[in-house]
Amino acid sequence: MTPDLQDLITALSRPDFYPEKTSGITFIQTQMSCVFLTDEYAYKIKKPVNLGYVDYTTIEKRLHFCEREIELNRRLCPGAYLGVIPITFSGGNFILDGSGDAVEYAVKMKRLPESRLLDNLLGMNAATPEMIGAVAGKVADFHAGAETNERIAAFGGLSTIAQNSEENFSQTEKYIGRSISEKQFSQMRDYTRTFIHEYAGTFEARAKEGRIRDCHGDLHAAHICFCQELCIFDCIEFNERFRFCDVASEAAFLAMDLDHFGRADLGRRFIEEYIERSSDHGVKGILNFYKCYRAWIRGKVACFKSDDPLVSAADRQESAQNAQGYFDLATSYTRKRPILVVMAGLVGSGKTTMANALSRHLGAVHISSDVTRKRLAGIPQTDHRFDEPSEGIYSAEFNTKTYDAIFEEARANLKYGYPVILDAAFLKRTERNRAVTMATKLEADALVVECRLSPELTQERLLKRLKEVSASDGRWEIYEKQTDWFEPVDEMPDKSHLLIDTSKPLLQNVRQVLDWIG
Repeated sequence: MTPDLQDLITALSRPDFYPEKTSGITFIQTQMSCVFLTDEYAYKIKKPVNLGYVDYTTIEKRLHFCEREIELNRRLCPGAYLGVIPITFSGGNFILDGSGDAVEYAVKMKRLPESRLLDNLLGMNAATPEMIGAVAGKVADFHAGAETNERIAAFGGLSTIAQNSEENFSQTEKYIGRSISEKQFSQMRDYTRTFIHEYAGTFEARAKEGRIRDCHGDLHAAHICFCQELCIFDCIEFNERFRFCDVASEAAFLAMDLDHFGRADLGRRFIEEYIERSSDHGVKGILNFYKCYRAWIRGKVACFKSDDPLVSAADRQESAQNAQGYFDLATSYTRKRPILVVMAGLVGSGKTTMANALSRHLGAVHISSDVTRKRLAGIPQTDHRFDEPSEGIYSAEFNTKTYDAIFEEARANLKYGYPVILDAAFLKRTERNRAVTMATKLEADALVVECRLSPELTQERLLKRLKEVSASDGRWEIYEKQTDWFEPVDEMPDKSHLLIDTSKPLLQNVRQVLDWIG
């Protein structure tokens, strides 16, 4: 018997289907699998699909890959993966772990605490450099002990790298005009082909050095959990071509995903810690290539989800937007020079909101004067200090100290090759000129993004912000002072100055900046 997938989903969505008591079932669906969460456990079944790169069309194949999933994931998350459970059919009902012939199989694992998943911690601004350092150490140690041999090394050859890249382009071409522009598609394809040709010797040398290993294959933030022990789960079991890869590609995957979450600072920390632990200094030279490749894969997968009829309309729309963000990020890695984006404008004009969004699309390190000011003062960043303008932590002396600190951090990241967003008021021409001069000396491009908003909307936003968790101490009386202090941005050439009306939709404004940058 081959069960109808929807009937199986209906059965597994009932709390009474499971031997353990549970208050309810959470259902999660991807292109390849269905996951059912009880209070204590997770059960995953594989869909009977053939997507070209994965074939689950027979029950024998699904059983095989369930068993491989358990075996492979126990390398990095040994305590969570419990086993493969048969699903039988009797008396008109599906039965979990029943007697008789199985009609389906489920991978059973302990349910990991969602609040401790790295993607959720990033969303709550609760991920720390120390956490990322621990991940870097675990991944480097895993790579050092991961299997490698002549057959595995062959997957790091030029033919496989080119095949994987060309497959990405062929599978995303139909999304041109939807989640990716024609210009982005052509730019990415030309960059990828040129890089593979020019770095052919590097790729071949890394294969000979044993850098191609049996890796995790899908190392992004949603697959890392800081529970009782650091757990990295849900590796790729269905296609060796995706799992057998250069360790640099795997490290680049997580670094890219941290960029996508707007935490390029943590992405840089991860790579630095990984290189120190692994002594693999060759990662630096091919890092952006593999970041670009991995961002393209995430964009492609998001596109696939946006087309899945079994996924809700809201999820499809969100996936389409995620795809666009990943494609923007992939394109950003093709830049030959880093860029410094200087946010300028009065308090409440939307600079930080724009900076946060831009950092996700550009993979840029977002440096906030509000956060830096509180750190220098030894104050928790969400504690408000309503000092009078020009007094306390907003005195001229402390302003100088704050700007010196954000410039020093920007300089360090630009030297490393990272794009940077400086998020401060930049009321004075001297402050903006200082930023542009620094970028020029470091052979980086510079753009001043001036945010403007009407006084009425600004006052409304400032009143709302006071009720929210924020590092900003902005309020109306500061706005009134800044209107007198702000010096017009007339010192910049037109190509280096962009005026943004932040009353317009955020993504529209982000797209305007990205198009301006090119």
